[in-house]
Amino acid sequence: MGLSTHVLDTMHGCPAAGMTVELYTTQGAQATLVKRFELNHDGRNPDGPLYDNESLKVGTYRLVFDVQGYFARTGVSLPEPNFLNRVSIDFGVAHADQHYHVPLLVSPWSYSTYRGS
Repeated sequence: MGLSTHVLDTMHGCPAAGMTVELYTTQGAQATLVKRFELNHDGRNPDGPLYDNESLKVGTYRLVFDVQGYFARTGVSLPEPNFLNRVSIDFGVAHADQHYHVPLLVSPWSYSTYRGS
C-alpha cells in the first residue's frame, strides 16, 4: 500500500475534506516538494496512495498540513495570530515494503499523530 494520510477535524467531529497538504522528501535540513494536494471528502489523500510500495523508498519525509487555512474556510473564528498555522510531521520510512499511514487528528488548538495501519 505504500504511504497514505488521513485527517480528522476533532473540533467538528468529521473528516477534514479540502485541507491542503504538501508532501516532501527530506535530507537533513533540505526538503524537496514532491506534491501538493487537497484531501478528498473522507479527509484522505485522493487518487490512491501518495507512494505505492514500488516507489516508496527508505528515507525521511515530511507532510505539511494547512490547518489554519482549513479552519478559516470552515468559518471558525480564529485569533490573530493563530495558535496553529501549518502542522509539519517529519517521519522516517525504515521498511519500504510496509504500509506507512500518517493520520492527523486536529483542532485549531491541538493535534495528534501516530503510525497507523
